[in-house]
Amino acid sequence: MFARSLARLAAAALAIACLAFPASAERLRDLASLQGVRPNQLIGYGLVVGLDGTGDQTTQTPFTVASLANMLSQLGVQLPPGTNLQLKNVAAVMVTAQLPAFAKPGQPLDVTVSSLGNAKSIRGGTLLLTPLKGADQQIYAMAQGNVVVGGAGAAAGGSKVQVNHLSAGRIPAGATVERAVASPFASGEYVFFELREGDFSGANLVAEAIEKELGPGHAMALDGRVIRVKAPSAAERVAFVARLENLDIARGQAPARVIVNARNGSVVMTRAVTLESCAIAHGSLSVTIKSTPEVSQPNAFGRGETVVTEKTEIDLKSGSGAIHLMEAGAKLADVVKALNALGANAQDLVAILEAMKASGALRAELEII
Repeated sequence: MFARSLARLAAAALAIACLAFPASAERLRDLASLQGVRPNQLIGYGLVVGLDGTGDQTTQTPFTVASLANMLSQLGVQLPPGTNLQLKNVAAVMVTAQLPAFAKPGQPLDVTVSSLGNAKSIRGGTLLLTPLKGADQQIYAMAQGNVVVGGAGAAAGGSKVQVNHLSAGRIPAGATVERAVASPFASGEYVFFELREGDFSGANLVAEAIEKELGPGHAMALDGRVIRVKAPSAAERVAFVARLENLDIARGQAPARVIVNARNGSVVMTRAVTLESCAIAHGSLSVTIKSTPEVSQPNAFGRGETVVTEKTEIDLKSGSGAIHLMEAGAKLADVVKALNALGANAQDLVAILEAMKASGALRAELEII
């Protein structure tokens, strides 16, 4: 029975991280980003040529033929009306890239090329000149170059292993920035820091740390995410922001949170998660948690103090027997371990945790992924 329980435990891939994180300091740059300083997504439609018979089947992808005919007409080649092109070496593709903040004209960008039709492979192909547009339909970069695609490699015994898809590849430094994105960084009287996770106490701690560094009246938390900071002139702003980004922010204890992967039964806890008294029955499994306060009273002439502790009794039962645990406090980690020892699968674990949360017995946020 014990061996089977261990096997089930391994199959469920239960990963428990039950840590109590004390208050620690982190740099401001790790907690927040500067408002308006962000990358922008670019997209374009183009053609990859020079394929070795692995391109689009043009009878099923007429847009490839139409695109090629349009490109040839722009280059001065007029096809006779009614020409039925049978192409094997051309593929229609979507080209994507990320335009970083403060990118200037002439800066190279990496691009990703993905087949749009039914091409078998775009390996060895060349992307023709493709404009890349932003959300405002303006052209910000031009892409062109040889597509790099990983392929199948030989494994032991002569068999082949697919490394990745042959219908997508990359062109390192395959695009050139043609237009810069206007940034509000150097304009205005203030700069705004945005926390990556909204938290009122966190925003207040950031504002206090900035005021301690710069003086009263320089920073204000506008809400649980945005902190407004009075900034100097544009000539001094880069050094000013660099100074603030390296400030150490003392963070409070993170909220208790339990994250459960419903597919494999993995459980991750951000800190020690405790439970209220409760009783749960699920199929052949039953969980009973009882907490009893214990008072330690010093004698009449002693100088000690009265101490009240919680003595917790956890009973877990299944159709094959029972496990009895005595702990100093009701810890969810102990319940999860014991449930796995009894052979509870991922669905059992998720159902029990959801029931505990709904009843108010689980003192943590529960997130199912």
